[in-house]
Amino acid sequence: MQLIRGIHNIKPADHGCVLTIGNFDGVHLGHRRVVTALIEQAKALNCVPAVMVFEPQPQELFSPVTAPARLTRLRDKYALLAELGVERLICVNFNHAFASQTAEYFIEQLLVKQLGIKHLIIGDDFRFGKNRTGDFKMLSQAGGQFGFGVSDTASFKLDDCRISSTEIRQALEQDRLADAQGMLGRPYSIHGRVFHGDKRGRELGFPTANIKLKRRVSPVSGVYAVQVNSKAGTYFGVANIGSRPTVAGIRQQLEVHIFDFNQDVYGQILEVVLLDKLRAERKFNSLQELTEQINKDSQQARHYVTEYQAKMA
Repeated sequence: MQLIRGIHNIKPADHGCVLTIGNFDGVHLGHRRVVTALIEQAKALNCVPAVMVFEPQPQELFSPVTAPARLTRLRDKYALLAELGVERLICVNFNHAFASQTAEYFIEQLLVKQLGIKHLIIGDDFRFGKNRTGDFKMLSQAGGQFGFGVSDTASFKLDDCRISSTEIRQALEQDRLADAQGMLGRPYSIHGRVFHGDKRGRELGFPTANIKLKRRVSPVSGVYAVQVNSKAGTYFGVANIGSRPTVAGIRQQLEVHIFDFNQDVYGQILEVVLLDKLRAERKFNSLQELTEQINKDSQQARHYVTEYQAKMA
């Protein structure tokens, strides 16, 4: 899949596409329905199916303190959208200069002149441009003027519940992993590159692979039984997601102790799939107390994994 990072990198050869616009956070079942419609429309018009996303997401620019936790980073969105058949991902640098452009400029300069869209699939609640003056009605009128079609993304329902990134985020925050999985269409997982930590886990007898959570606040925290997918294969383990209060941690990160594993994974990208939450993160009075709890967590996670593998066999 082609990745265009920044409006300035749109080339004349990129002119002509069927487009949808959104955060696509989580690339959940609702998003998949939109992508299916996108690809069908692109085939009908014999052009490229394209998705436009913003980095950072608008709420992260305007309200960084209260912006919701991300379900997926750009890297994850790219991989998931590519799997669905999207051929072009346009990543727009969302800054104050871009946000101050008029809705008319967004349509005429970006959608028409640079991208040459043939059809736009967008939600009827989509707002854009300076002071959010652009809306579905304006896009429909522009489509008639400039010769592109516009259609609405109908709400996707599952068991009479509208699927949204917000609903999934709430399910994760409330430890309803099965509900989140049902809306995502896959188990919730975190991807990340392993970095060198302070080796604290190794000193305690439980070496861990440490993954930074980058710019986002995690929608999950606590201790989990996990499945770890790596280029070496699939393993299981126990993971802590949080700020490590017992050892005066501040930055959120993921630490995973992989069972029966003794390989160097520094610099590698791992996928950590959350299987079951064991407990909330908490501060212990001593490292000895922490070590004892980690041992209990590992035993509990191993027990869960044994049952999980038996159920999956």
